[in-house]
Amino acid sequence: MLIGEVARRSGVSARMLRHYESLGLLRPSGRTGTGYREYSEEDIRRIFHIESLRSLGLGLRDVARALDDPGFTPSGLIDELVRQVRERVAAETQLLTRLERIGAAEPADWEEVLRAVALLQALRSPSAGERQRAALSAAEGGAAPVEALAEAALGETDPNVAGALRWALARAGDAGIGPLAQGLRSPVAEVRRRAVLALAEIPLPRATALLEAVLGDGDAGVRGCAALALGARGVAAAVPALTDVVVAGANDVDAADALGALAADPPLAERIAAGFLDRLDRGNLGAPARLRLAQALADIPGDTAAGALARLSRDEDPAVARTAAYLTGLRGGRRSPARPAPQGQGAGRAGGVPAP
Repeated sequence: MLIGEVARRSGVSARMLRHYESLGLLRPSGRTGTGYREYSEEDIRRIFHIESLRSLGLGLRDVARALDDPGFTPSGLIDELVRQVRERVAAETQLLTRLERIGAAEPADWEEVLRAVALLQALRSPSAGERQRAALSAAEGGAAPVEALAEAALGETDPNVAGALRWALARAGDAGIGPLAQGLRSPVAEVRRRAVLALAEIPLPRATALLEAVLGDGDAGVRGCAALALGARGVAAAVPALTDVVVAGANDVDAADALGALAADPPLAERIAAGFLDRLDRGNLGAPARLRLAQALADIPGDTAAGALARLSRDEDPAVARTAAYLTGLRGGRRSPARPAPQGQGAGRAGGVPAP
């Protein structure tokens, strides 16, 4: 079979077939009487083998080794090819993501494109100071790739940089909510918590709805973080989670403040106090948790709260009983209930408890 026919059947150009021959990769089995190359069926099979190996990314030198060296083993080379392809895919994916983010920012001119590129690079800097400066300038004077800001906020460990990123996302408003919502679906609790913290600074109904959904999160820390944000927005659905925060002890002062603000609504005040009583009725709370509940009741008006304090004033723990009795006396005297400082564990509030 002559070279033109081989080229038509194999899809490999005559020029490439001659190149293979010049490299010693393919040798026609014979020549015609007029000197034309003549290929056998075995030659054609070798051409297809060459093209198959090239399709895997092998260079022509490695193709020759694979076909002619009896001791050649493919496993190591294939592993190396896999590594190289993964690196190329990662690089191309990173480039695609960068282009998509810059496009989503809808830059008006090339100056804004260059500013967005500089921001993306700065957000990946190992310097916390540089990342913070980038975040602070992100929403100023031009297009900002909001998805990049959200990704940075979800992964940032430095508190100052994280705060600057949340501020930039808050400035972006509704545009930042969608990327942060993806963070709420992360399997990592800390990433979900960072998403909640960022959403808490966006005072829009859509952000509030997402925070309410987080009240069902499987991690207590994430639930508590969302509850604190919702309590500050006056969302009654946060009451059970805020009560859990008071009992747990971390951020209990903030949770008690939020419950006190919500208790300005009398029916809700009764519901809050009833939730406290329910926790006491379970009988599994230690003295520090009971002390925190007594302190939180200082800002809860109504008969149910008064009854809960009266019950705690008879607590077996002296510090709990003394604090509850003091607060009960303040309520009976119609005085403003300043929160007393606890005795022993559970400290964290200002004021003093008089000696019995």
